[in-house]
Amino acid sequence: ENFVINHIKVDTMQRSSDGTVKNAVRLHDGLVVESVLIPTETRTTACVSSQVGCSLDCNFCATSRLKRMRNLEPGEIYDQIIAIDKESRLYHNHPLSNIVFMGMGEPLMNYNNVIKAIDMVTSPEGLGMSPKRIMVSTSGIPKMIKKMADDDVKFKLAVSLHSAIDDVRARIMPFSKNFPLKDLREALEYWYRKTKSKISYEYVVWKGINDDKASIDALVKFCKYVPCKFNLIEYNPIDDGEFQQASEESILAYIKALENIGVVVKVRRSRGKDIDAACGQLANKEG
Repeated sequence: ENFVINHIKVDTMQRSSDGTVKNAVRLHDGLVVESVLIPTETRTTACVSSQVGCSLDCNFCATSRLKRMRNLEPGEIYDQIIAIDKESRLYHNHPLSNIVFMGMGEPLMNYNNVIKAIDMVTSPEGLGMSPKRIMVSTSGIPKMIKKMADDDVKFKLAVSLHSAIDDVRARIMPFSKNFPLKDLREALEYWYRKTKSKISYEYVVWKGINDDKASIDALVKFCKYVPCKFNLIEYNPIDDGEFQQASEESILAYIKALENIGVVVKVRRSRGKDIDAACGQLANKEG
């Protein structure tokens, strides 16, 4: 079925064996972005895109291999969410319950439009959704994290961390050379002082990259600076290159070390892998 809304058209819709739905959304100028509906027994979450392609160059992510074509307009972001809300009602008999900005693009590089789209979603004329059910995930741009705190935003913040050692993080996310962890830490401390809202860290453990004791020790130290929760994400290889899922043993070592300092850890097993809808897989692949 095609849902046609103001600015966008759901061009193709794929349903995974686990109930995940991936939409390829065609924009008015013919460009395509992807968004995902992730169901659990108790809720449905929309994973939405903020850019066509991405401004950043994370080596492990399929989206970063696409050229950044442009920022999405507020209406294009909002319409992705409305399409997923319709699918949630159709397939799961209840409205959309959560939104994560973890699709294509770096939301803080399209800050004004993302904020406008969130305002539309939370307004009574939109979905009337509580901002506490919305999470914006960033790769960690200190200046913009401080700006969000100053703007007194009410949604939640997630940071794709992946390493608490500068050199290792730069290998994983080359752009992060411009944003040392010292600056990121300072911005997160500022965020927490102003908002009192816990940070969620997103973290993938890769074999031979960040699965050693030094990486775990550095992370434990970093997690003590600001109250946080922790999502360890199962990796979905995009090729046979250097980024491969670490052993279960390494992941358990991370969990144990974080739980020892009182950090709540969730291991996020990927959803929608069979339709390339899982974390890091959104790349407009046909078929």
